[in-house]
Amino acid sequence: MNSVTRRDLLKTSAAFVVGFRLSATPTAGDFAPNGWIRVSPDNRIAVIVEVPELGQGPRTADVMLLADEMEADWASIQVEQAPVVSGIYSHLATGGSGATREAWKYMRVAGAQARETLVTAAAKQWSVPREECRAEQGTVVHTPSSRRLTYGELVETASKIPVADPARVGLKKPSEFRLIGKAMLRTDAPAKVDGSARFGLDVRVPGMKFAVIARCPHFGGSLASFDAAAAKALPGVRAVFAVPPIGFTSVDANAVRNINVAGGVAVIADSTWAAIQARKALKISWDKGPGAGDSSTALRRRMVRESESPPLLIPVDKGQVLAAFNGSERVIEATYELPFQAHATMEPMNTTVHVRKDQIEVWSPTQIAAPGQYLIAHLAGIPRDKVTIHMMLCGGSFGRRYQWDYLAEAWQVAKEFDAPVQLMWTREDDMQHGFYRQYSYHRMSGAVDEQGRIAAWRHRIVSTPIRTTFDTHEALKDPNRVASAELIGEIPYDAANFRLEYSPVDSLVPRAWWRSVESSFHTFAVECFVDELARAAGIDPLEFRLRLLRPEMTKLGQVLQLAADKSGWGAPLPAGEGRGIAGYFGFGSYVAYVAEVSVAGNGTVRLKRIVSAVDCGTAVNLDGVRAMVEGAVNFALTPVLAGEITIEDGTIRQSNFHDYRVLRIDQAPEIEVHLVPSDLPPEGMGEPGVPPLAPAVANAIFAATGKRVRRLPLSTGTN
Repeated sequence: MNSVTRRDLLKTSAAFVVGFRLSATPTAGDFAPNGWIRVSPDNRIAVIVEVPELGQGPRTADVMLLADEMEADWASIQVEQAPVVSGIYSHLATGGSGATREAWKYMRVAGAQARETLVTAAAKQWSVPREECRAEQGTVVHTPSSRRLTYGELVETASKIPVADPARVGLKKPSEFRLIGKAMLRTDAPAKVDGSARFGLDVRVPGMKFAVIARCPHFGGSLASFDAAAAKALPGVRAVFAVPPIGFTSVDANAVRNINVAGGVAVIADSTWAAIQARKALKISWDKGPGAGDSSTALRRRMVRESESPPLLIPVDKGQVLAAFNGSERVIEATYELPFQAHATMEPMNTTVHVRKDQIEVWSPTQIAAPGQYLIAHLAGIPRDKVTIHMMLCGGSFGRRYQWDYLAEAWQVAKEFDAPVQLMWTREDDMQHGFYRQYSYHRMSGAVDEQGRIAAWRHRIVSTPIRTTFDTHEALKDPNRVASAELIGEIPYDAANFRLEYSPVDSLVPRAWWRSVESSFHTFAVECFVDELARAAGIDPLEFRLRLLRPEMTKLGQVLQLAADKSGWGAPLPAGEGRGIAGYFGFGSYVAYVAEVSVAGNGTVRLKRIVSAVDCGTAVNLDGVRAMVEGAVNFALTPVLAGEITIEDGTIRQSNFHDYRVLRIDQAPEIEVHLVPSDLPPEGMGEPGVPPLAPAVANAIFAATGKRVRRLPLSTGTN
């Protein structure tokens, strides 16, 4: 957790005038004690939120943290997105489910600093001892006389006195919270309902044009030649030109990273429709490159072969695994397989850029605004403060908007035209030219003893590693670097003899962080295999887990038990129905699911109910946490039921939602969310809800049918 020092907050306070001028024009006489608050004489309170809004709710949770400590009147608050000024704000990007965890301290300190300064101002204005005054819901109260002054009425006085020392302000105890831990309506919900919310694709600026890019359909391929005559002849077409690939470039003082821009042919037109029609009219010859002939079938063969060959890395080797297997009578073996997956955001990638003589302005639905600003400044060869980025609302991300490619492409296109240009990816572009969750293959071996304990566990993970998409050859000489986004480590269950192995299989298909990263496939294999060991031992899967949890996993046991209790675990179900359970710890949080399914005679699986139990520390916004769990369940069901990315001749076969089937509303189950009360700081919730969903469903299918799910999606995976 980040701490806020006096120096940090005072530096921010001193520089704040620069920050809010970029965010909104302040009214003369506003009180701005730090970089996150502005109070107007008419009693309006502007709260500035740094973290990009991707749908995860920082414009509500962060504001709740600040407003609670400030004792602000919720009805008086207006939310603004912080300007991308990295010298002032340090949370202008988000990932790893860290937004609320990081804001827990700095937003509360900012609110407390404003509260204490306003209380001091009231005492001065009344000429009374400060200890006789207290803050209460947007006012300061003089306790002996019951006099009140609104925060707006204190602006002038507060602006003339020193702000409270952030290192000395007291923070509330959990018992004193007025907003934190309650269910609050999302601040961005009304605008999203009435259509006034502005996402990246909603950007319209004077004189703007629209662009698309034709990209090589074969990974690793390149542009050989093109004829633009027919495209240029169409109405509304303004320009057609080649854009070069962008590979490795320095992204900060210590790193070189592959930007992964493949290049292609750009079309700029008066409308997106005109640009798309012109792209269709292009006559292009592609060099398929080294990936020609690649296929999912060939990749799978390589994975199976690697699972039986010596590993690249053995990160965990505890006890005597091989000897334990030799001495065991009950040895269970299984393999699990998960194909590539798309992020499939509802809003495709897009960015609008205006390149002027000495300044670049960008409007983008990105989760990496500050790094993106650096990237564009670096590519353009101009100072960073000459690049202005406006963070737009994002129509989903799931890790996809953590990439640099669409930002770099938008700059490439816009610099060739003397007007703002919006580069849009179509759904087909997004599906076929994105970044994908790794393909993974798992070979598991386990043994249980007469007491129902895990005598031995061996897990070989084979995957197409993320790091080879981004890192230099030099960096990839380190096996630990190659495996850094592929492994979790030890399982939460006690196994005296435990061995984890890793082998990579390279591919030209670009991979990147998909929601919950390695946890999504690692947990599927682990939680399905634990179920198999429980059945082999003749022990109920819940009881087996609870018996064997390591001592430090007490909270995981609590959520497993809570989910089981709320689901009616053990109660009889009709024929063809079953319950399955799975748990997960990661990003600081503990999550357990019980899935209840029915399986028809033809094998069709229907999800009836998902019962979840969650311990995420303090749930800042109860509705927000519930929404995160519900969203994670529905997101994670796509790769369980039907979603799959397959490769043929070095290209993606799927193109849209008709053949990459995301979850349909009639497939969505009832979802119950049960939260464990906690006074501890909040932990991550964006990603922890994904990993245990797939194994819970797979285990439920076994309970209903006696058939194991060894491969996802279900359309290809039930044995």
